[in-house]
Amino acid sequence: MDKQYLTQERLEELKKQLQHLKTTRRAEVAERLKRAKELGDLSENSEYTEAREEQSQLENQIFEVEEMLRNAEIIEKSVIGDTVRVGATVMVSKNNKEAKFTIVGSNEANPASGFISNESPLGQALVGKKVGDEVKVKTPAGEVFYKILKVE
Repeated sequence: MDKQYLTQERLEELKKQLQHLKTTRRAEVAERLKRAKELGDLSENSEYTEAREEQSQLENQIFEVEEMLRNAEIIEKSVIGDTVRVGATVMVSKNNKEAKFTIVGSNEANPASGFISNESPLGQALVGKKVGDEVKVKTPAGEVFYKILKVE
C-alpha cells in the first residue's frame, strides 16, 4: 500500500474508529454469532450465515484501517517557500475566476469543500509547482488551464 497522506485530525479519527471496531463492533458481532448458533442447525441457519458475513466484513474493515495507519504520513501544516505540496492551500485562477484548494491525501479528499487529492488530475498537476506557474489539466470537457496565484 502506498503512503496515506493524513492530517493529524484524520489520524486521530482513524485511531478512534479502529478502537471502536476492535472493541464495540467485535463484541456486537460476537453476540450476534452466539445468538445465531443457539438457533440450531448451522447449515441452514441464515442468521448464522449473515453474522459470519458481517464478521468477515468487520475484520476486513479493521485490516484496512490498520493498513492506513501503518502507511500514514502526517501532512505538515507549515509550508516551506512557495511550492505546492500535500498540505498546502493553493489559490488559483481559471478563466479569470479564483478558486482555493487544499491538497490532501486521497483519504480526505472532498472536492465540494475545496479539499482535492494529491492523486487527482488537478492535484497531480499542482504539486511541485510554484506561484506564477500555469498548469494544464485534462478533463472530460477538454483541457483547462490554472494559474497559481498564492500558496499558503
